[in-house]
Amino acid sequence: MVHRAKPGDDHPLQRYRWWQLFSRSLFHLRLDGFADVPEVWSVDVRHGGDSNGEVWALLYLDGRNQARSRLPAAFRIPGGTIEVATSSYGLKRCHYVAEDGTTRMLVPDPASAEGRRARLGQTRPTLSRAIGVVSVVVLLIALVLGVPQIAEDITRIPPVADAVGTFVSPFHLPAWTNISLVVAGLVASTERALRMRYNWILDGGLFDGDD
Repeated sequence: MVHRAKPGDDHPLQRYRWWQLFSRSLFHLRLDGFADVPEVWSVDVRHGGDSNGEVWALLYLDGRNQARSRLPAAFRIPGGTIEVATSSYGLKRCHYVAEDGTTRMLVPDPASAEGRRARLGQTRPTLSRAIGVVSVVVLLIALVLGVPQIAEDITRIPPVADAVGTFVSPFHLPAWTNISLVVAGLVASTERALRMRYNWILDGGLFDGDD
């Protein structure tokens, strides 16, 4: 469900700080505004949420707050809509959809984690592709080895066992191996989120209930 945006309070956009690398996402969109005057739209997401734990997307125009919305969000701006959505590991969508149907991703702030990852893709494309492949391989391994064990644990619960029987996993790994797989999976999904790559099976949507 896309949430309705609320009016902003015109506060200024704060500068991105290095210690916010994994707690804040900041993206920009440059458009030709009225009379072809350039304007910059920015989307700021603090993943830690507010005092109530609610995560908001804040929309800025030329550094002044115009609107805010819970996520997923759709901000209507002249000429189109900015769509913002998160996964468990960061943003999975921050795109401008023009009225003619064309779509483009907003550009990450150079100081942000997403911006640094994008710069690696530009300056070291071979290394960047290799890291991307490794992330997918790690998630596939974690999925193949982890899901059967989880299924076995679930079917051992008496009401579930009575209803569907007990599933026996073909894999029984040591605790340290399972912990390593979880950590590696978290790192891999975070790396993919920095590139706005998302798959509902690989990146946790299967367990979050995403379509």
